[in-house]
Amino acid sequence: MKQTILKYAAYAAMALPLGGVGGGLLTSCNDYLEVDAPSAYTEEFVFGQKTEVNRALNGVYAQALSSNLYGDAYFSRFTLNSDVDIQISSANAHSHTTYARFDCDDQGGNIYSFWTAAYNLIEYCNKFIKSANESPILYVKNSDGEYETDENGNRVLDSEMMQWIGEAKCLRAMAYHDLVVMFGDVPFTFDPASEHGTDFTLPIYDREEVQKAIIADLQQAAPYMLSANSVTVERCSKEFAQALIARIALTAGGYSLRPNKSDAKNYGTMERPQNWQEYYRTAMAYADSVILSGTHKLSLSYQDVFVNECNYQVINNDDPIFEIPFAKESTGNIGYVQGPTYSANNETETVGPWGECGGGNRLNAFYRFLFRNGDMRREFVNGLWYYSAFTNSEGSRADTVYIRSDYSVHNNKWSKLWTSEGSALGAITSGSTGINYPYMRYADVLLMYAEAANELNGGPTDKAIDCLQQVHRRAFEDGDPAFITEAQASKETFQKAVMDERKWEFAGENSRWRDLVRTNTYAEEVMYSFLRYYSAGMQNVGSMTGFEDAINEHDGYSTSAGYIDNLPERIYYHQYSIDEPVANGLALLFFRDQYYGYTINTAGNILQKYPNQSLKSLRIYNAYKRAASQPITSQITNFGFSAKAWNRADFYQWGNADNGTPRDQCKYSFYGFIRCDDGGNIWLIRNGVQEQFSNIPQTSELPVVRYILPYPNLAIQRSAGAYKNYYGY
Repeated sequence: MKQTILKYAAYAAMALPLGGVGGGLLTSCNDYLEVDAPSAYTEEFVFGQKTEVNRALNGVYAQALSSNLYGDAYFSRFTLNSDVDIQISSANAHSHTTYARFDCDDQGGNIYSFWTAAYNLIEYCNKFIKSANESPILYVKNSDGEYETDENGNRVLDSEMMQWIGEAKCLRAMAYHDLVVMFGDVPFTFDPASEHGTDFTLPIYDREEVQKAIIADLQQAAPYMLSANSVTVERCSKEFAQALIARIALTAGGYSLRPNKSDAKNYGTMERPQNWQEYYRTAMAYADSVILSGTHKLSLSYQDVFVNECNYQVINNDDPIFEIPFAKESTGNIGYVQGPTYSANNETETVGPWGECGGGNRLNAFYRFLFRNGDMRREFVNGLWYYSAFTNSEGSRADTVYIRSDYSVHNNKWSKLWTSEGSALGAITSGSTGINYPYMRYADVLLMYAEAANELNGGPTDKAIDCLQQVHRRAFEDGDPAFITEAQASKETFQKAVMDERKWEFAGENSRWRDLVRTNTYAEEVMYSFLRYYSAGMQNVGSMTGFEDAINEHDGYSTSAGYIDNLPERIYYHQYSIDEPVANGLALLFFRDQYYGYTINTAGNILQKYPNQSLKSLRIYNAYKRAASQPITSQITNFGFSAKAWNRADFYQWGNADNGTPRDQCKYSFYGFIRCDDGGNIWLIRNGVQEQFSNIPQTSELPVVRYILPYPNLAIQRSAGAYKNYYGY
């Protein structure tokens, strides 16, 4: 690594706000963080007391909570479209800000907001680390006021100070890592930018140099840091530092989109470094360090991990390794943008004690068909209903539940509605939920180890198999042993199994598109994601596309019995109270292949309930298989159900009868890579030029997905031309 990268100080034309964070208290799930902004100190200031250091570090954490960074934009606006997460779009023209569909430009204000928020966090980290390293309290003094030394004559470092410095280094590495993933090569410094004044422009460094630097920095910090069970998962721990090294290294060793600097209009090429194995060895070693520490495990159910977060319960020894610590009614939109929509019928109505829920962060409509049968994550995460409040005839508030028949489904991983009524924020609230976001989980560490070990050894090792098995069996009552047996057949089958597991595990965690980039499979998955929507829309106007067999085969179904040409266009449902299925477990068991919304074992017992026990939900019949008729009421009654009227909803009605093509939402949600016109022609986009698509090409023949974001126009202007966009921007 070049020495200059660690020493080059800067203020890059990026408009870093260097003022304080304000005078309020920052609420944590456990306590109140007293905040002092590092920027409030002059360059000559050094920390003289640990209370000053702790307050300043809280000021550093406060920068990460910005809605322009990890408080909303990271998991909302900048989660790109895939076969898991999706933002539907019906716009048939270019836009400045449709990032999720790979169509934006440097004029988009959201890019600039994210950019400045990330570099603001980095500046706070840089100033804190410099001040802490230069402070006399960095070293231990004896009772005589003299510095203690070790056997080699070196001063003994204060363990608490080193922990705090390590936390700031983790936050800095986190921000740089996400900038590299999103923007590629980026401006970089470990020195406070303010030392060089506002006219200095920081040079852009190659992403690999940045990745090497932040890995080395974390490697230096990790040995001095405490475990999560000593500092809580709301602060950066030794395990988080080690896990973050593994994530950065795996990313560095994977593929990324590289610019063609001789042709700015070219979208670039997908490449990985020649020494990728070195990065994978680092990833495997540091993931293994977390595993061997024994401080984290997967003992809670998958659902409970996220419901606990919605109830402000911080668990230090289970799946979460680092949770971004948001504050109630102050920061964080987790649980507002996810989960079912919950709104008032009109302006005069009021919602329940949970307040309004936006529910705009959605999942691909076909995601639920990509799970294995029996996977409890499927029933929990894929949300098919939502709520509205109204005043009933008695004059009191009532809640109505509606089925969601749309181009996407709700992501039920988090919701304000999962919060117990006693802890709910109140009817007049909306965002700023204070629900923590799990930036790093132990399940991720296990799967990173499994992937790296498989690649380095030419096939799965026993430990890699065990790591995959730990994650997979949590989602199945019987552990699904057939999956593990099939997975370990070869290097290729194991790699696919790990990637499938990540697909099922990390919905809504800004992971899927990053995994597909790293493994150079993004173009293929985006193509099939488009074709699913396109085929459903064409079937609705009475036409088969010829792509159905390929889609079914790609998704792991037989071509004669796949789901894509057997979609349940008529779904029957009725409202029920949460305790109703418990009394009728055997009845549910009889219809288990047809029902949706809960998980039942072979004895007819409910394994997993809807998280909100106060609100009604829907019993949905025929959620996965085509059927032309409603359930047979007499059979259901014989098994203990009360006879209820069944409502009918029409799904996948996505055809435009006027021109015989799918509706615009199917045509344009992947606009910057693949789209359809009103004449029924499908176009792939290669370097900004349309190419007609008629047959599914080989993966190697597909164009690249332009997922890399452009540098903000304001940053380019203030750099006086030092920054330049490539990738066709």
